[in-house]
Amino acid sequence: MPRLELEHAEAKSTLDRVEHYLEYPGDPRAEDVLARAIADAGLTGTIGADQDGYPWILGYRGPTLSELSGATVVRVVEQIERQLAIKSDAEVALIRESVRWGNLAHRLLQRYTRVGATETEVSQRASDEATFAMLDAIGEIYLAQSFVSSGAHAGYRGQIGRNAAIPHALAGNLVFQPGDVLVTGASAPVWGYLSELERTMFVGDPTREQERMFEHMVALQDLAFDTIRPGVPCSDVDGTVRAYFEEHELWPNWRHHTGHAIGLRYHEGPLLDSGDHTEIRPGMVFTVEPGLYAPELGGFRHSDTVLVTNDGIEILTYYPRDLASLVIPA
Repeated sequence: MPRLELEHAEAKSTLDRVEHYLEYPGDPRAEDVLARAIADAGLTGTIGADQDGYPWILGYRGPTLSELSGATVVRVVEQIERQLAIKSDAEVALIRESVRWGNLAHRLLQRYTRVGATETEVSQRASDEATFAMLDAIGEIYLAQSFVSSGAHAGYRGQIGRNAAIPHALAGNLVFQPGDVLVTGASAPVWGYLSELERTMFVGDPTREQERMFEHMVALQDLAFDTIRPGVPCSDVDGTVRAYFEEHELWPNWRHHTGHAIGLRYHEGPLLDSGDHTEIRPGMVFTVEPGLYAPELGGFRHSDTVLVTNDGIEILTYYPRDLASLVIPA
């Protein structure tokens, strides 16, 4: 790692050895320091790594790990993800705590959303107030341990009005208008662990066609809940959801798979996807978020965080899912 992270890394008691370079690209080159460290450790032949070299981000341009070491690099990220997938009781407790504060942030988000207000002011107010409440409740021992957030947060990420039909829109300080369809998101990092809560809301009464899409979305999520069981392949959950799309001729409104695992990372494996045949096991935690998207109507997506138990699931998130609870007076 770079010199600027040395003391941070050495403070982590789980690490046996820390090697550092001065800076990237540096002189001597960072890659040369790594090559010497690999040689000093006697790592030859076949070695395991999450990937063969540095990821494409942050401007790295240079040789791969196998080129530097002369070894055969075996990808072991799947083994790492298998360990991440089954949560301990302590990990589940932290996810439950994340759920609690994400729920509060979302409650405040809905309370402050009104015609004429902006996405930015509403999201910031709700997130700040939920974070301050969390800090008062947990106290100074609280640690976010997250590189994406320092507290509870809730917002819209630009999924407002017609933009609600874009699953990953971008915040744009939009002004709420009567008739807007809203897709939300809320969470809170708690000692690094995360949950996911998303809801579809309406500013004013939805049209009959919007109601129909909302009802289909809830039915899809219920179907996924009913399918998730120990021993069932992840692909079966997505397959059941896809069959509903087929039966009700909703394929023009399909955009993504049913969900993903969550924990220390916001997106973990396995995925509730037709191509992931991982067997579901007790202790796994998933988001369940099948969505429907229609440019002329908006986006329709709830997301809930669920824990796989010995005989089914426990839905950890508990925000209302029914239409009447999610209409904001216009």
